[in-house]
Formats: sequence, C-alpha cells, structure tokens
Amino acid sequence: MNTPARLGLYGAGLLAVFGVAFAAGGVLVPDATVAAWQHSAAYGATHTPDPSASTTQEADVNGTSIAQAGFTLSEIQAPLTVGEEGTLSFAIVDRDGTAVTEYERAHGKDLHLIVVRSDGAGYRHVHPILDATTGTWSLPWTWERAGTYRVYADFTSGGTSVTLSRFVTAGGELTPEPRTSVVTDTRVDGIDVSVSGELVAGAASDLTIDITRNGAPVTELEPYLGAFGHLVALRDGDLAYLHVHAHGEEPAPGETSGPTVSFTAQAPTAGRYLLYLDFQVAGTVHTAELVMDAVAGTTDTSTDAGHGGH
Repeated sequence: MNTPARLGLYGAGLLAVFGVAFAAGGVLVPDATVAAWQHSAAYGATHTPDPSASTTQEADVNGTSIAQAGFTLSEIQAPLTVGEEGTLSFAIVDRDGTAVTEYERAHGKDLHLIVVRSDGAGYRHVHPILDATTGTWSLPWTWERAGTYRVYADFTSGGTSVTLSRFVTAGGELTPEPRTSVVTDTRVDGIDVSVSGELVAGAASDLTIDITRNGAPVTELEPYLGAFGHLVALRDGDLAYLHVHAHGEEPAPGETSGPTVSFTAQAPTAGRYLLYLDFQVAGTVHTAELVMDAVAGTTDTSTDAGHGGH
C-alpha cells in the first residue's frame, strides 16, 4: 500500500476514534479541527487545495499541521488519563523518515514545546530533552485537566524554522473553560499584568504589556528565553500559532528591566486571540493569560502567521 493510501486510512481511523469520543461528550475539539480531519481523510496528506479558493478563514497559518518544509512530527506518546504519571515523548523526522538529531538554538533552546487544550486552558511551555542517539525528545508528564490538547514543537533545523503540532487526548472528567470574554488585565502569583494596543487583522500590531505589583512597577524582570518576556499568541478556534516579536536587543546575563515589555504581533484574520506571556522575576517564571480581539483591517487576507516568539 502506498504512503498516501496509508495516511488516508489513518485519517479515517482517527475520525472514527474521535467520533466515539464526541458521542460520549468527553472531548473538546474546535469545529475547524473536525473539518480539517475530514478534509485530510478524504484527500490524503498529499492533496493540495486550490489557492484560488483560499479565504481569510483558510489563511496559510503556522502550527496547525503535523508536516511542513520536509519535517514531520511523529505520533506523541503520553499518559492516557488525568493524574497518571508518565513521559511525553516524540520525534521530528525528515523526508526519508529518519529522526532529526541536529537543531539550531533559538531563544535559548533547541526546541520549544507548547501544550494547550482546545479551549485555551492548561497552557504549558516546556523544554524536553533530546536523546541524540534515537532522536527522541522526552520529559516527565502528568495531565492536570481532561480534554483534547494541541501539542506544538517549535524548532529550527538546517536553517529552517518550523512549528508542527498534533492533537493528544487526556481522559477524565471534562470541565470546559472557554475564553468567552476579552481579558486585558490579569493577576498571576500576586503580580498584575495588563496589555494595551490593538490587534488589526493582516497588519503588524504593536502590543505593550505592563507588569506591576501592588500598584508599583516591577523593574526586576530578568532575561528569559532571550528577552524580558516571551509571548505566544494563538487564534481561538483552530489555535493557529501567530508571528510575535519582542522589541529590543537580546538582554545580557544579569540585566534587568521593566515594568513594560513590547511586542509586534501579526493576526492573520479578525477574531479572538489567546495570549500567553512568560516572564521571570527573582528566578521564577510566571505565565499570564490574556485575551484580545483582532479587528478587521484593510488587508485582512490570507497571510502566513509564522512562529510565535520568533
């Protein structure tokens, strides 16, 4: 059986498995994801849509595919249920099916692993360890919430930066936590974080984040992943991975800053976006979760959303 046929059968099987889960009411998967699975099962991995049929909702965004630029994210091994201790592992393979073992460091790491549930809950940004012999990335793992998660592998190899992703389901009692409103101010670990600026679809948008504690500016922000803050932005609905750049030069070790951190983000379409800011104070990394809506712009057309934080 040739490769496209095998992939087509795999996609059909995947639909069958998740169809059972939908009937049980125990899995969170956005409608856009279901449509993508159906499309993949019908046409196989080698089908290329007609570019003339593209719309703003079908923008060529990053982080929504298991394969790109000659790299493929393998199946992900992880614990099956909430509370079960185990290991999360995977590999990146090339066109020949060989596990990749050579990576270029970006933002202080060879690979960034982002995990988030389909409704935006349970976000984690971690850095697994590579077994240079087998090409397997792994780290200890326990699911804290049940549901369907998108797992992103963000890396650079051979001079090419790629963000690939797969879905993984954690069994257990599901409590949905949809992002139903805009959140521009939040508190994490006693630290207040707010974002200002406007997201405009199809254009580069400047965002400013202010960090305070008890009304006083936090000026002890420490370098983390090559900046004083690392921002991941995801499109609500399909969790497409946006292009985000931190302003300024890479800080020197021991340098501090604050209370503001600025970024440029590019939203491909109008709609809701989920923002996750990682920042470090006194050696501890904190994650603030924010929600913004992008307004329609005059150039709200199909664009490449690129890599979060790159």
